[in-house]
Amino acid sequence: MSLVLTTPPSLPPLLARGALLSLFKRPAPDAEFPRTRLVLGNLRVDLARLAAYERVCGFPTGEDALPVTYPHVLGFPLAMRLMSGRDFPLPLLGLVHTSITITQHRAVTATGEYELSVYIDGLAPHRRGTEAAVITEMRVGDEVVWESRSTYLARHRTRQQASATAEAVAAAEAVPGEKEAARAGKGAEGAEVAEGASKPLPEVAEWRIAEDVGRRYGAASGDRNPIHLHPLTARLFGFPRAIAHGMWTVARCLAAHGVPARARVEAEFRAPVLLPATVTYAAEGGRFELRGGSAQRLHLAGRVQPLV
Repeated sequence: MSLVLTTPPSLPPLLARGALLSLFKRPAPDAEFPRTRLVLGNLRVDLARLAAYERVCGFPTGEDALPVTYPHVLGFPLAMRLMSGRDFPLPLLGLVHTSITITQHRAVTATGEYELSVYIDGLAPHRRGTEAAVITEMRVGDEVVWESRSTYLARHRTRQQASATAEAVAAAEAVPGEKEAARAGKGAEGAEVAEGASKPLPEVAEWRIAEDVGRRYGAASGDRNPIHLHPLTARLFGFPRAIAHGMWTVARCLAAHGVPARARVEAEFRAPVLLPATVTYAAEGGRFELRGGSAQRLHLAGRVQPLV
């Protein structure tokens, strides 16, 4: 079922409604989810707002081409309307954006007129909870010129975690010889993971990210989630300081990396960037990364592939 909107939804009321309803949500991968496709037609880009977005993310300004990440900003209010509703089973509070895949089929001009559509593609079990997939499409007439798939994770106890807890209890009660065998097995598994981990990409630049980047990106994008705005509001949700928007980190990396007019972009959000921060942007070929801290913790990993 499609629901046609005449104007974009306002984000602050959706955030408030979603936060309130989060108290009553019981997430599960087999839960029912909304099947409605929200459609917004006759959409034109606010060029002043676009310029503010380009400046905060590091894209060149004044060009008649949308940054590859900007249609996500345009579609985000529609996605929030779906995820803040009563029929969406995952709580909006604590929902984590884990990945995004963007396919841009051709250059998208800043002065064009578009139709946006957003829908929930389904729920899936995750080792830490339940993940929802959200699809956003941008059309010119009947042609899809840009599309994305974002995944959002609601953390909760899973059967896998319960099984791991039971195994840990069993190991603790094992006889000494069994305990040593269990430790040896875990050590081997850890070594395999370490050997399979990818090596850091070559460093390209070091960026110092200001404490106010969350507020500036929120003003440009409309996403004023309190975890990004101020240390005091971030602490209410368990963060010691405000964190950078995940979509700001990927946009900043893509502004430095460059994206062809026809391309597929994949990015995984691994760890939050606490503000202020000093981070390392690294890239090689089509791959890019964002790392930070003395341990070079991986915040973001991505890839750009030209479409042929």
